[in-house]
Amino acid sequence: MARMGGLAVLRAAQRGISGAMGYPPGLLFRQLFEKVSCTYTYLLADTETREAVLIDPVWETTDRDLSLIRELDLRLLYAANTHVHADHVTGTGLIKRAIGGCRSVIAESSGAKADKHVHHSDSLPFGRFSLDVRATPGHTNGCVTYVLNDRSIAFTGDALLIRGCGRTDFQQGSSESLYRSVHSQIFTLPDQCLLYPAHDYTGQTVTTVAEEKRLNPRLSKSLSEFIAIMSNLNLPYPKQIDEALPANMVCGLQGIPGEPHR
Repeated sequence: MARMGGLAVLRAAQRGISGAMGYPPGLLFRQLFEKVSCTYTYLLADTETREAVLIDPVWETTDRDLSLIRELDLRLLYAANTHVHADHVTGTGLIKRAIGGCRSVIAESSGAKADKHVHHSDSLPFGRFSLDVRATPGHTNGCVTYVLNDRSIAFTGDALLIRGCGRTDFQQGSSESLYRSVHSQIFTLPDQCLLYPAHDYTGQTVTTVAEEKRLNPRLSKSLSEFIAIMSNLNLPYPKQIDEALPANMVCGLQGIPGEPHR
């Protein structure tokens, strides 16, 4: 039997990992972590076409993400944000500068600049897959959830966290809007759908629709109970908010003193 080259072996291994983890066959998936803001960045790709999407990149970990994309021989089509972040500066702009043809993506309702503005029911195709856009405002006006086209995986940003949710006390927040968004756009996905948030502060990595409908201490309650809970969180403002918000409105490039060394 002929021996496979290194790249062929890598691609075969990636296909095997997808099946073993319960992801759709042919989907390459990586969950990456930034420890200061406890942010998750997600890389998805079609193992055959090598077309890829990066969700919620962070400025400080741009080099890591670029190295992984190159090591895996991927062609990054989109660097997408789930919303305008207040707790870290997005790496979207730097990713774009480094990878020709990559387009930045954010919801038009966010008011932020991007190459591609998305709306509810739009999709981002990559190879045989696509990410369907669901508007999930409430944490901010421009929050979206990206749902894999077979509805097996969803990336909820800050709208829904593991046993929690994004705050609603600034940046156009609305507790009522968030509650309705989650219940109508996320909790209507299949119970077994895997939910990946933009952050986790306790070391958890993934949850499911069924778990959150039953166990989320905020969103499993009635609307009135949820509003009361959110009105009494008394949280401090994010530490990086003064730097992050203006920078993220322009793809993460405003007010940045320098770029990571490459």
